[in-house]
Amino acid sequence: MPRTWPADAIATLILDGFDDYREHFRQITDGARARFEGALWQDAQEASAARINLYEQKVSQVRQRLQSAFAEQGLLDASQWPLVKHAYIRLIDPRLDDELAETWYNSTFCSLFSHDLISDDCMFIHTTRPALRQPRAAQTRTYRPAGQLSLTLTQIFSDYAFSEAYADLPGDVRRLEAHLRESLPDWVCKDPDMSIELFGSVLYRNKGAYLVGRLYTRDEQWPLVIPLLHREGRGIQIDALITDEAEVSIIFSFTRSYFMVDVPVPAEFVGFLKRILPGKHIAELYTSIGFYKHGKSEFYRALINHLATTDDRFIMAPGVRGMVMTVFTLPGFNTVFKLIKDKFSPSKNVNRATVIEKYRLVKSVDRVGRMADTQEFADFRFPLSKFEPECLAELLDVAPSTVEVEGDTVLIRHCWTERRMTPLNLYLENANPAQIREALDDYGLAIKQLAAANIFPGDMLLKNFGVTRHGRVVFYDYDEICFLTEANFRHIPQPRTPEDEMASEPWYSIGPLDVFPEEFPPFLFADASQRRLFDELHGEIYDADYWKALQASIASGKVIDVFPYRRRG
Repeated sequence: MPRTWPADAIATLILDGFDDYREHFRQITDGARARFEGALWQDAQEASAARINLYEQKVSQVRQRLQSAFAEQGLLDASQWPLVKHAYIRLIDPRLDDELAETWYNSTFCSLFSHDLISDDCMFIHTTRPALRQPRAAQTRTYRPAGQLSLTLTQIFSDYAFSEAYADLPGDVRRLEAHLRESLPDWVCKDPDMSIELFGSVLYRNKGAYLVGRLYTRDEQWPLVIPLLHREGRGIQIDALITDEAEVSIIFSFTRSYFMVDVPVPAEFVGFLKRILPGKHIAELYTSIGFYKHGKSEFYRALINHLATTDDRFIMAPGVRGMVMTVFTLPGFNTVFKLIKDKFSPSKNVNRATVIEKYRLVKSVDRVGRMADTQEFADFRFPLSKFEPECLAELLDVAPSTVEVEGDTVLIRHCWTERRMTPLNLYLENANPAQIREALDDYGLAIKQLAAANIFPGDMLLKNFGVTRHGRVVFYDYDEICFLTEANFRHIPQPRTPEDEMASEPWYSIGPLDVFPEEFPPFLFADASQRRLFDELHGEIYDADYWKALQASIASGKVIDVFPYRRRG
């Protein structure tokens, strides 16, 4: 090894790679406005997937450049990497995206080294960024109606104008003003100190654009989201005005695709969102605007802090045991950890590689609020004392190639994390008739909205769906998903003879992607009353022609509307 090790040069190359990634990320993000104005919905879907894939592509390029430039100078001598970390800290200190730069460094290090070498000496396991930062340039616009709410709303939409005109701005403003007065206490709109603060950049996702901010007085505040739609040939429509925190939280849900938004200072924007959505963890907020790798960092930091500061111990997750995955959780931490079993149930015609492919697919498709986002981890290490003995014994029994005990540490070689939900089958067991009806209706909507996004769940059993804290039904078991357009929906053929009708096995051929919706009712519902209710609510799901019509719409290039909020006409 040379006497002077090139720590500064390595740190500079890593940061140069980060700048390259950020520039390409910005270019894709900045194109969202033109895609919205041009109603280029398929382009928007492709851009969303491309931006997600960009991170790993750029990390790979940096790894290759490092190996080419420094392989013969001791690049893989981990004992020298604390020098790289210190050099890197000096480089990122003046930046406005320094927390993201730390995560980028971690990703680069992990691409070069075994996870056995992960430590705070060489990496940013804990952040070095200050918790309290000096205020930077304002990223918001503030409006003070002073009793002139209609004029203020008109001014807002003048400030947030597009190349396409608003279709009916006066009518939209009258409707929004009326809704605002209905949804807030009477005194708020009369308060001379009432103000509206909106983030300066518009947020884009799928077929919508969103103004995001808050409405506040001296004593109270409410989140404020205004969704905009581009109706091709009819201009921009102001679709709703939302001040309910639960509804705004759903718009930023872990079940949604990531927003595209220009964020000059990510930490400040996330802090702004955190103030209006205090129930959201910052990991979820970073993820919601496309910084999913940094969301992963924040999640991991929260997890290790929880383990270090509580007596919480891992247990098996409640619900029916999976045939492909085994799932454990921490009672006080709202997450489940999912491992692939070493052996699958004989009824499952998949292998480990296929399961991994399916779970990774979910990251890049439009989840339309009906599929839980996942984070993939390798080589988690947890204290042995943090596992209930029954939980550890089951994990070692069903996934011995993934779970190992090393002294007083449990090594989890590969897993996914997801938000914990109440399994739908368990929810229905304890629900009253009104809750059952509402949950089954939302279960049907979930299936339909996934189909609209070109996703067929495959295994639609109740146990594979969960109920969120907001009462929404969400799919979370991905080992049998496929694109809807890949499935072959068929009617069950009429029997040719009495013998055919009495046969215990189908007399007709069945291909690997054949689906017979007429078979769904007894398959999905053991409870006859739930079966009848679902037939009343969503009986078209049992008709192959319903699915074929959806396939035809998708094949024609139509991107179907799925709204993440209640529309009020």
